[in-house]
Amino acid sequence: MTTRRAFIAGAVAVMAAPLAAQEKPAREYRIGVLDTVAEPANAANMTQLRKGLKDLGYVEGKNLVIEYRSAEARNNRYPALAAELVHAKVDLIIANGTPAALAAKTAAGAVPVVTATALDPVETGLVASLERPGGNVTGLGVLTHELEAKRVELLVALAPGRKRIAVLVNMKNPGLAETWKGIEAAAIAQGLEPQLINVSRPEKIERAFQAAVAKRAEALVVRVGALAEPDRRKVVDLAARHKLPAIYAQRQFVEAGGLVSYGMSTPEMYYRAATFADKILKGAKPGELAMERPTKFEFVMNRRTIRALELVVPPDLLLRSNEIVG
Repeated sequence: MTTRRAFIAGAVAVMAAPLAAQEKPAREYRIGVLDTVAEPANAANMTQLRKGLKDLGYVEGKNLVIEYRSAEARNNRYPALAAELVHAKVDLIIANGTPAALAAKTAAGAVPVVTATALDPVETGLVASLERPGGNVTGLGVLTHELEAKRVELLVALAPGRKRIAVLVNMKNPGLAETWKGIEAAAIAQGLEPQLINVSRPEKIERAFQAAVAKRAEALVVRVGALAEPDRRKVVDLAARHKLPAIYAQRQFVEAGGLVSYGMSTPEMYYRAATFADKILKGAKPGELAMERPTKFEFVMNRRTIRALELVVPPDLLLRSNEIVG
């Protein structure tokens, strides 16, 4: 009898063991996101980040918590926000943009940092090299010289005959300061006169346009970084008022009425950032994960603005465009 009872008890224990293992709560991971704008304005990017994480097994409410912090387009807010995320004991920080990534790198200490976008990460001192970043940072890096040359080329093709090009740049942003070098070189190579106009804060947008008009600018390259929607619309409205053809890096400007944008697909980069996060959460060292470069780019034009500026779009540009809005 004892033997039979022992057998039954053992069988029950064996059968219960898998159930107990299944009932064991999964570990909850905390991912901090350090971004430029508030989350509702960043919905397209965050949707792709969540999709990328979900595809890899991380689901909010189950084993994932996302701590989102926005600098509201104020670069001086990043250090305090990065420190706040560290204090919240996040497992890693996903940072959008060079200022956010630099602040996260400084504040994070041993906390890994994944860049969703970072301009010229080697030149800005964010990493030692793309192949072997070193330290606590890795992710997606953008080499701006190639991109800026392409933007100048597209602007010239869309608005030929212009010689003086005003370049609105936030020179306090280390990544954007690097873009000026690429734009200047590309413009000079095409026989243009690039005019640098520093726009370090949204409050200086109107003054920047006054300077562009005073310098008799005939076209614009806008590289002021991500802006809140009202400031983005102000840039677009001022370009329209002064009849200045302008090219932007983000499609949101074109959706707000800007002429044309060319840049990497930011939602795609957020999706790919999830892969870096997964590898790090599984034990990989960020300094040993080679940074990746964007592979998907968007060329978007606004039909209404093309007509308002009385421009004629060359057929090859129409074929190369990803989308025409308006």
